[in-house]
Amino acid sequence: MMAIYSCKHFLNIKTTTTLSIALLFCLALLIPATGFCQAKNASTIELIFTSDAHFGISRKAFRGDSNVISEKVNKAMVAQMNSLPGLTFPADNGVDAGKKIDGIDYLIEGGDIANRMEIPIQSAATSFAQFSETYFNGITLKGHDQKPTQFLIVPGNHDITNAIGFYKPMQPLTDPSSMVNIYNLMLKPAKPMTNEAYNYTTDKINYSRDIKGIHFMFITLWPDSAERIWMEKDINKVAKNTPVIIVSHDEPESEAKHFTNPAAPHDMNKQNKFENLVTEYYKEGNAAVKGQTDLEQRGWVKFLKAHPNVKAYLHGNTNFNEFYTYQGPDKDISLPVFRVDSPMKGEISSKDETKLSFLLISIDPVALKLTARECLWDTNPTAPTAKVIFGESKTISLN
Repeated sequence: MMAIYSCKHFLNIKTTTTLSIALLFCLALLIPATGFCQAKNASTIELIFTSDAHFGISRKAFRGDSNVISEKVNKAMVAQMNSLPGLTFPADNGVDAGKKIDGIDYLIEGGDIANRMEIPIQSAATSFAQFSETYFNGITLKGHDQKPTQFLIVPGNHDITNAIGFYKPMQPLTDPSSMVNIYNLMLKPAKPMTNEAYNYTTDKINYSRDIKGIHFMFITLWPDSAERIWMEKDINKVAKNTPVIIVSHDEPESEAKHFTNPAAPHDMNKQNKFENLVTEYYKEGNAAVKGQTDLEQRGWVKFLKAHPNVKAYLHGNTNFNEFYTYQGPDKDISLPVFRVDSPMKGEISSKDETKLSFLLISIDPVALKLTARECLWDTNPTAPTAKVIFGESKTISLN
């Protein structure tokens, strides 16, 4: 966008030297803004990362009340997200440190929108409708382009389980509403997917977005061998020096119970407790309770070694804020990872609500730096309108 100003005043000058300076000044104003004329933070990507909204359950305690429904808790968090513009980034030497927040370009939801429909939990259809009302209708933020903040969503294990069934009774037995809605919103098929047509085996929610030279890859649950077929095709479409950020629900190790039962007939049952969410058969025994996923991880690590431009990994599922490095089962890889809290099932925040948080991630696509900041949004439960407080922060290079 060009900055247009009148130069008449500057041209009404008698001296040649002054005239030359005036002309140069006017020409500078017609050049696309890159210096002092540039809007503050205009080159920065600002995104909120949250996960595990778990509509359908209650928190034991929240702001002085007990058994508080998910709608109330999530709406409270959304209100705090909406309050971010105008706050000042901390002086932590990260991206945009010390500057005012003036736009949120994206909101990433990391899955488990609907809680698993174990009786008496409500249906996935009801839960997604509540999510839609709370987030799509509740977020009032705008990006640097002054357009509404865009949503980017991946499914979680609970969303998938509701679509394919579980080894414990659910009511209804299946409801793919959450998966179908995410599929339609993110993949935008010419013919919208329906609950009746949805097939988890073939209808995975994999997509990517190129944002100011950064390639974001959104995948279904975990990068197993089936997911990596799509990932390989997708990552090969971008230059080898393009930074890639992967967004998934599961942590880099995943969970043994999320894999497919290796014992014929490969069903879900109470004895071995596999959930058949990840396409791969579990390789390390016939019981999910064993827990180890070293063999499964090695194929994923091989992918990372082949694509060193994968620079970061974002996930939910295990429900607490943590910035750490994934090294793989053999300690031969180094991938920065950002784990995010849950408003409903936080491992720490479910016991101490002052630790409730989401992440604000700032990316400088020119300097190729990423800063993730913990946003503590309920530090004073007796004063719900108290400002968000920044907690931990972590800056990494995307070079």
